[in-house]
Amino acid sequence: MKERFHSLDVFRGATVALMILVNNPGSWAHLYAPLDHASWHGCTPTDLVFPFFLFAVGNALAFVMPRLDAAGEGAFWKKIITRTLLIFSIGIFLNWFPFIKYDDAGKLVAKPFETVRIFGVLQRIALSYFFASVIIHFFKVRGSFVMSAFILLAYWFLCVAANPADPFSINGWFGTNVDKYLIGEKHMYHGEGIAFDPEGSMNTFAAIVQVILGYLVGQYIITKGKTAEMLNGLFVTACVLIFAGFCWDMVFPINKKIWTSSYTIYTTGLAVLVISLMIYLIEFRGSKGVWTRFFDVFGKNALFIFVMSGILPRAMALIRIPGKPALNGKPTWLSPLSWFYEHACKPILPSDPRIGSLIYALCFIGMMWFFVWVLDRKKIYIRV
Repeated sequence: MKERFHSLDVFRGATVALMILVNNPGSWAHLYAPLDHASWHGCTPTDLVFPFFLFAVGNALAFVMPRLDAAGEGAFWKKIITRTLLIFSIGIFLNWFPFIKYDDAGKLVAKPFETVRIFGVLQRIALSYFFASVIIHFFKVRGSFVMSAFILLAYWFLCVAANPADPFSINGWFGTNVDKYLIGEKHMYHGEGIAFDPEGSMNTFAAIVQVILGYLVGQYIITKGKTAEMLNGLFVTACVLIFAGFCWDMVFPINKKIWTSSYTIYTTGLAVLVISLMIYLIEFRGSKGVWTRFFDVFGKNALFIFVMSGILPRAMALIRIPGKPALNGKPTWLSPLSWFYEHACKPILPSDPRIGSLIYALCFIGMMWFFVWVLDRKKIYIRV
């Protein structure tokens, strides 16, 4: 019988909580540096959140994959295809929601699907889960390790071969042209000022490996059990991966937005380091309390609360509260959430608006925690 690792549940819950926290500041213009993404190359604490979640998806696969394999080919394919399509569809639903918007005249009009972003966080989770599951199913542990190395090296080769002169810049990276061909510019992310999707098709390759490596680490933890050998092995692995990531960074820069192979290796090493620390504290030292219970409830309804954290602000934005007139005299509008930030959080320390922005984010995560806490109390767990 497999041992229960409460630390893995806490790790997953903490990752979901941090994803919600960094995605919901009071103002995107007022962020502390650790709570913002790297502008291009490099890695901030915020850049660790998404790869940590994919790593946690792989950890969970280590516990469910034996059941899927034992159920037979038909049941395996039905499960992973259904789950992939459902998560991918929820991602598109979230990008399109609430299906209406205010036009320049202040009237509600339909939000056309022709401009809806196709890719996104949930879509990347879905695709990474699908391909990682297939690779693990057919190639098993050793083969999956070999395939991971092949994918990371092949992605590096594609980046350089497609544009040897400037392979790693936002304009020179080859994946943008592939996404334009597959889905068109209107369906791509434009937050960088141009059509460029940080969760596009080509930069999903290395993200797939993130899930596989999470599975391999989960499999190692299950096989070794709660032993000092397992803990030492995790720590050594973490150090090796972090060092390898830094070395690879010299020729293939660590970069979240194009999800480079060095970024996968580096962030996986940090994820293993954090998990080894959590295992030591929770499983070996028995350090459980308010902090573990706080994060644990997020992990029990991870997908639901992540989707809810995206739906709520979008829905609330349809409610318009008059704000201060703009400099040109035109009226401005606040949603209930932005009104709370402007009138309750921002005035706390006007000289440093980052404080108010952070306080708003903490209040938002507290509200999300209350939702999942109520669900946990009622033993309601919404899984896909």
